Amino acid sequence: MATLPVSAEQIIARFGPSLNFPPAQGYPGRDEPDEVVKTHCCFCGMQCGIKLLVKNNRVVGFEPWEEFPFNEGRLCPKGVQRYLQNNHPDRLMEPMERVEGQGFRNVSWEAAFERVVSEIKRIQGKYGNDAFAMLSGVSLTNEKCYLNGKFARVALKTKNLDYNGRLCMVSAGAGNKKAFGLDRASNSYDDLKHAEVIMLCGTNVSECFPTLTHWIWQARDNGGKLIVVDPRLTPIGRTADLHLPVRPGRDSALYGAILHQLIKHDWLDHDFIRDHCSGFEEAKKAVESYDLDWAERTTGVTKEKILQAAKWWGPAKTSFLLHARGIEHHTKGVENVLSCINLVLATGRIGKPYCGYGTITGQGNGQGGREHGHKCDQLPGNRDIENPDHRKYICDVWGINEKDLPGKGLTAYEIMEAIDRGEIKGLISICFNPMVSLPNNHLVKRALEKLEFYVCIDFFLNETARHANIMLPGSLQEEEEGTTTSAEGRVIRIRQAVKPPGNARTDTSIILELAKRLGAEKYFTFANSEAIFNELRVASKGGTADYNGITYKKIEDNMGIFWPCPTEDHPGTPRLWEDRKFKTPDGKAHFHGIAYRDPGEVTDAEYPMILTTGRVVSQFLSGTQTRRIGKLVQQYPEPLLEIHPKTAAKYGIKERELVKVVTRRGEAEYPAQLVETIREDTVFVPYHWPGKKSINQVTTGLLDPISKIPEFKVCACQLVPQGRQAPSSEEAQAYASA
Repeated sequence: MATLPVSAEQIIARFGPSLNFPPAQGYPGRDEPDEVVKTHCCFCGMQCGIKLLVKNNRVVGFEPWEEFPFNEGRLCPKGVQRYLQNNHPDRLMEPMERVEGQGFRNVSWEAAFERVVSEIKRIQGKYGNDAFAMLSGVSLTNEKCYLNGKFARVALKTKNLDYNGRLCMVSAGAGNKKAFGLDRASNSYDDLKHAEVIMLCGTNVSECFPTLTHWIWQARDNGGKLIVVDPRLTPIGRTADLHLPVRPGRDSALYGAILHQLIKHDWLDHDFIRDHCSGFEEAKKAVESYDLDWAERTTGVTKEKILQAAKWWGPAKTSFLLHARGIEHHTKGVENVLSCINLVLATGRIGKPYCGYGTITGQGNGQGGREHGHKCDQLPGNRDIENPDHRKYICDVWGINEKDLPGKGLTAYEIMEAIDRGEIKGLISICFNPMVSLPNNHLVKRALEKLEFYVCIDFFLNETARHANIMLPGSLQEEEEGTTTSAEGRVIRIRQAVKPPGNARTDTSIILELAKRLGAEKYFTFANSEAIFNELRVASKGGTADYNGITYKKIEDNMGIFWPCPTEDHPGTPRLWEDRKFKTPDGKAHFHGIAYRDPGEVTDAEYPMILTTGRVVSQFLSGTQTRRIGKLVQQYPEPLLEIHPKTAAKYGIKERELVKVVTRRGEAEYPAQLVETIREDTVFVPYHWPGKKSINQVTTGLLDPISKIPEFKVCACQLVPQGRQAPSSEEAQAYASA
């Protein structure tokens, strides 16, 4: 069961003694902190406000930041314990080089920089600039995302730059731009509390975004209805008025069938469709045959439930639709997103109070990180790298010739495929752990072993970093100034609480030094993070993600500013589209005709079960941080195979019996967890673990043709009981703690 959001008082009472939480009057045996720093959690896109307690340049505890308007002091299990990573013994504090057969040894920064730069020059001189690639991450601040994009194009001079948001937000981003011309949640989450109907599509809110449940439950307290679409009856689903257990990969069929019912019963906003939308007839034609009988056969959801969802959604006066990875991690992720948007547009409930639509960003800066230029096809301000006008504007800001700006490169998984083919020879990564997070990680491992040179910037030696030739110790979120952008579109301040320990350096200083040594110093004369942000503001001016009017002071004075914010006297935009002027070429919101198609891999006699993957409450992404925090590990020490009791009985599988999951990519073994909260044709395994525990050993590398996001959520598999019990959960916890 997920741990639900708690009040500041509950946090203090429950976690204070065990987590070194000092009460106001002072904790016995501990001095008062030197400083209390207001900042934000380093994990998911909620970016909850938190106060970090600092003593002798160490983060020693936390306090709730009750005044921050989103979470009001509430924190999830990860947020409560996020500060513990700061003093972890695994922390990297010296540059290292790998010596074959011997492991890593410390080297000086001078030796490390010298080797990195010489290898970049050697590889690019021999194979061309694009033979050296860069992978970035969206747990980084806006400033660092912007800096990495500029560094890759101006200093490294490669087109092959991408980021780990490729595994997270790109289907939503592509769908939003197609429908609205702009990629951002339409409202602040404060609007949720007065929505008559909330539809959560493919999002396990209670475990992945626990503090968001407060706003959803406020709506329920006000009489609102909650519809949850998920193959699993997740904790938020257990509180729902209606749960639609869709068969994985059939999402667009479900939303198309609901649209069919809206049209059939005339639950439409005809004025909004006529005056402010285009493409409705195409969308209508695409679903004209999606009757309830077809929908039930295709989606696995009963016709009664589908009709009930339409009955609640259609006539409502206010509503909010939110989705996350459950509908996005597909070979048709963009189509799923557009199918959801069709339901919002058909009822005209957008740009109004308490009416909205949005994507729940998974990573800390998943929103800002997909706006400012470290995607393979993007320039700052969410501009298109292939658009001549966009290229000219950014080149003028950067002071370079347009012919010297590389074009569109490969996406993250495609970069690994190109390394495997021998086309890319060198790699630099920061804040990315593809050995755990990318699908089909046998290919990833093979690719990493083929690299002629790999340099990794990180604060822990993650599973991918172990393949690096040079390891550069970078910084945690609390060790640099900067900004991030929450899932709401609120730009907030990340404050430096401590300096990097030992001989570690800030990520920014590492990138600036590399740029200097690559001969691009004149383009990177930033005195601090605020100077980078001020250039980002200019670079974003006039783009769809316009930060031009946002300053550090303005953010601090207002506890965040919602973009777009074009001028310094502009207050920001918490609610989009109130003027009904969309950012598409014709100024209208676009419906899309989505014809249902099967997922990239379907079940058959040999692989009869559907495997889907996701997260658990105590872990985050590839686990680089959370698998180092003892209490989080104890809460969920190993990946488990969730399977319905009826399916387990069919296979003769008992609780905690080891089960081999076999797909066309390989096999992996997990203890069974029998639960009634999953479809009988589906099994679920979380993905936060490496090596033999990694479910991404067996997931498919099939990609959405538009967003190039991998299809993590649908994989045909067979189950092979191993006839022996796994260690008990208590034994597993003890082993994990040791």
